[in-house]
Amino acid sequence: MGLSHYTQVTYLGKGVALSILELDLWQWLALVQHELLLFAGVFFLIGALDDLAIDGVWLWLKASGRAKTPSWPRSLLQKRGLHGPAAVLIPAWHEAAVIGPTIRHLLESWPQPTLRLYIGCYRNDPATLEAGIAAAHGDPRVRLVIHDRDGPSTKADCLNRLYAALTIDEARGGHRFASVVFHDAEDMVDPAALALLDDAIAGGADFAQLPVEPLAQRHGHWIAQQIGSHYCEEFAEAHGKAMVVRSALGAGLPGAGVGCATSRRALHKLAARRADGLPFASDSLTEDYELGLAIAAVGGRCQFVRARGDDGRLIATRAFFPNRLDAVVRQKSRWVLGIALQGWDRVGWSGGLVECWMRLRDRRGPLTALVLLAGYALVVLTGLMGVAVATGLTQPVPLTPLLTGLLIANAVAFGWRLVLRFGFTAREYGWREGLMAAARLPLANVIAIMAGRRALFAYAATLGGRAAAWDKTDHEVHPAQLGLSVRPSAIKVAG
Repeated sequence: MGLSHYTQVTYLGKGVALSILELDLWQWLALVQHELLLFAGVFFLIGALDDLAIDGVWLWLKASGRAKTPSWPRSLLQKRGLHGPAAVLIPAWHEAAVIGPTIRHLLESWPQPTLRLYIGCYRNDPATLEAGIAAAHGDPRVRLVIHDRDGPSTKADCLNRLYAALTIDEARGGHRFASVVFHDAEDMVDPAALALLDDAIAGGADFAQLPVEPLAQRHGHWIAQQIGSHYCEEFAEAHGKAMVVRSALGAGLPGAGVGCATSRRALHKLAARRADGLPFASDSLTEDYELGLAIAAVGGRCQFVRARGDDGRLIATRAFFPNRLDAVVRQKSRWVLGIALQGWDRVGWSGGLVECWMRLRDRRGPLTALVLLAGYALVVLTGLMGVAVATGLTQPVPLTPLLTGLLIANAVAFGWRLVLRFGFTAREYGWREGLMAAARLPLANVIAIMAGRRALFAYAATLGGRAAAWDKTDHEVHPAQLGLSVRPSAIKVAG
């Protein structure tokens, strides 16, 4: 039933006022449905074409052998000496529950004597400090650095304090670190990771990033398991494909904040460009993301380091991600705020065509949330219209050829996306987790919508002058406490 029919009905007279109102309601709902379908269809297709371009480059890299993943014996890399001294920086605020297992596992996994571990604590967080002292157990490679202000400030500010301590040690010892490695307080490092990062820096890279492998969760109730495990498919695809493509194309790499390293000269260059002589902007909420891009902007070379151990598993940083909905939304809204919104202001659009393409991909989070919201609203509205048609309240509105083509194209793209999501997840976690990854897609979309909304409100608050704060994720359990062995030779989940 077209719009002209509804228009004609309005002239029938006052006796059919109720019918006119009913027809107007469905007319407007049909119009809203049409516009939502057009809006969501166009922008879903644009996003799909963007992803297909990345897929195409990745497939070409694989076919040409340029994306081959080498294998290394973990024990060989673990025992090998470093090309130069390495400093590992771990900022910690209210991390008493996990910092101990992290320190113990790192020291056992990386026995190199030229390693120095810096743990950043705050003077008003004695629990974390005490846990760090107990875990260090007198190891001379560990230095606990107490911030001279109350926490929390920001993670970037804590890293600046650690950098200052590092430079003081260099001056006192008359030596200079060759590389600086970054980790979080809840990480479980891979025994082979330090040697790989050391090789990359010694080989000329100024920034190197290893894959991050979120652990599939089996603790807590079933819904919490799915919330915490949905990170698995996201990182499996991002660090199995997108980061491989960025590295191969020579674009700047966004740091994950864990499992990444910079050359000492690159970090010094960043610090020298700032008035305070420190490498990080203390008001940044995503200093890890900005690190790799900043190094690339000053001429540094970035490299994504992807390799497997002799057991077939990735050489990667592993950790449990949050499994409560509020914590997940808070974490992802911080990513959207720092990368997509503040990143536009702070990082800009410098670089060539490829660099701008990658930054555009990074910053599409708020638009993606809006399009997803429109898509789910369309699903509800279509269901309502379907009921109305079935009960005779209205007649179906025929689709135009344009909308039909959009629906077909998006359906094909969606099917392809599900296949890839299953494939990348199954490769690292097994086929059962691959199937769950496909089933969790609606959950991931809802989280993206909620995080995008929260990020927009947070960004509006920063425009009003509100200072940045460390809106950190709480960590209640370390993998070692739930059966993930702390022995470097046995990195697998018990049971």
